[in-house]
Amino acid sequence: MPWIKRSLRGTEVFARTRPDGTLDVGADGRVDVKYQPGDGAKVYRAAERNLVPIADEGGDRPLPQSAGEAIVVYTDGACAGNPGPMGIGVVITWGKERREIGEFMGIGTNNVAELTAIERALEVIPPEDRTRLVLLHADSSYALGVVSGTMKAKKNVELVARIRGIARTFSRLEFVKVRGHAGVAENERCDVLANSAIDAARKLKRI
Repeated sequence: MPWIKRSLRGTEVFARTRPDGTLDVGADGRVDVKYQPGDGAKVYRAAERNLVPIADEGGDRPLPQSAGEAIVVYTDGACAGNPGPMGIGVVITWGKERREIGEFMGIGTNNVAELTAIERALEVIPPEDRTRLVLLHADSSYALGVVSGTMKAKKNVELVARIRGIARTFSRLEFVKVRGHAGVAENERCDVLANSAIDAARKLKRI
């Protein structure tokens, strides 16, 4: 059977799939995974809920065939110092439409900036569009882990709970891990938007 890349707690693995491309989930809710490609690699078992979709290095993950009208979202947070001035960047595309958001968020940590970017992105998608497939990309393993529930939030608990509440209003929301500063165009654009927001705040002497 074929294998597909997934992120398991921030580590790239290969998960076994069925011929139709879906994960080969057993009766126990677990999937065969291996850390290296090839027939000789050792196979482990991992819970399906812990396997997060991941974009291929250097490009976006191909959309499922059913995702012709998917809303594709990229988010990133930036922090000048940790803690320090924070900015967020969001890019949302659907069909030929596009929306970009770059906002200064005050003083905080990098993790808060990453989480706030995800929250802002989900907030601006209208309720009537939340039944559509939404693919949300981010380069923060921490943010995706605590929001998706594969990691326990030990800090920023209220913010994480708020984002999870918004996420539950979506019918088909997928979180996709991308590599930061690896040439993924929209991820790089989000970084520019976030840092530009910090720079603009400095020029306006808001910092």
